[in-house]
Amino acid sequence: MLELLVRNAPGVRDNRPDGPGKNILLVPFRGPAILRIPMKNLAPVCAKAALLACCFGLPGLVRADAPLPAADRIAAKPLFRDPVYDGAADPTIIWNSRDRKWYMLYTNRRANVPGLNGVAWIHGTPIGIATSSDGGASWQYLGVARIDYKDAVADKTYWAPAVVEHDGLYHMYVVYVPGTFADGWNHPRDILHLTSRDLLSWDYQSTLPLEHHKDIDAGVLHMPDGTWRLWYKDEADGSACHFADSPDLYNWTDRGKSPGLSDRAGEAPVPFHWKGRYWLLRDITSPPNGLALYRSGDALDWTRVGTLLQAPGTGPDDKAVGHHPEVILSNDRAYLFYFTHPGSRGGSAVEGNSRRSSIQVVELKHDAAHDVLTADRDKPTMINLQPPADPESQSKFN
Repeated sequence: MLELLVRNAPGVRDNRPDGPGKNILLVPFRGPAILRIPMKNLAPVCAKAALLACCFGLPGLVRADAPLPAADRIAAKPLFRDPVYDGAADPTIIWNSRDRKWYMLYTNRRANVPGLNGVAWIHGTPIGIATSSDGGASWQYLGVARIDYKDAVADKTYWAPAVVEHDGLYHMYVVYVPGTFADGWNHPRDILHLTSRDLLSWDYQSTLPLEHHKDIDAGVLHMPDGTWRLWYKDEADGSACHFADSPDLYNWTDRGKSPGLSDRAGEAPVPFHWKGRYWLLRDITSPPNGLALYRSGDALDWTRVGTLLQAPGTGPDDKAVGHHPEVILSNDRAYLFYFTHPGSRGGSAVEGNSRRSSIQVVELKHDAAHDVLTADRDKPTMINLQPPADPESQSKFN
């Protein structure tokens, strides 16, 4: 939707509560951008609007005195660091319509806890929560998710939340590991389905009936036919990408390996629809690392078309490979959230490098000539996420 916005039109009575000089007249028509045309008086404004309406076959002015969206802000860099464990990773972003803020839920790795051997620092992790009241430009720590899972062991581990909304209820798909382990990745792990009304307190619904008990990192998309599709990493199948389908978010059917998405071992699949295509990003788990980019016309058969965030950036806490993506769409723009290990020399902090991690964000761009996506992490990211009109799908399907 392209809108002609005319500001400060003299001769029009200003009824806005926030003061004079802010009248706006809108003419909607189809197009790729927002055109802002200042006018000296109301008559030329109406003439211009009438001309546009005539040219484009539209009814003319349809409403007046509408507020302009707030201006973009430069995203903080790093975007967020957890103040408790300094191990924020695996972010998922969602709009809280009750709180009127954006919420980030993330794995809170215990990066600063001394005396943890092996990979124990990646276990025993809660799900952290941060919020943003400025459209995603900055984030403030809120606390941890309260998860009511009666079968959880005392030293439980939660990883990699994926959250969607449906009919006013939030659904989280989160990894559960029954314990805190230092000796590697050979222990059971499942994806749990939880629900919440406020994004803070979560109730257990089920354990997803997937093929193996070595399944992590859900990525969920609401499909055009009303069903839901979930992609995940199957560690028992060489870290291949599998998928499952559901009519209602509660009952899932495992479909096995996703064609085209397992050219390399990887994790953290994040699906979205933008610019007339389905896209999916995966975190490649062996050198050369980076975020593998895939494209599809039907969300079933995929083609690898590139790699993002493989080369380190130059900004604060961004001089490392990008990991575990999240994508949010807003006003036909796309933002890629990810985390880095700022002190790492290679792709992963597990290889004897610094454990702490930071969340970052970069705007995605569509290269129409080659039909691929690009990301310039060294350019300041201008962001102002808008509340989605349709919380169920708009942040992932455009």
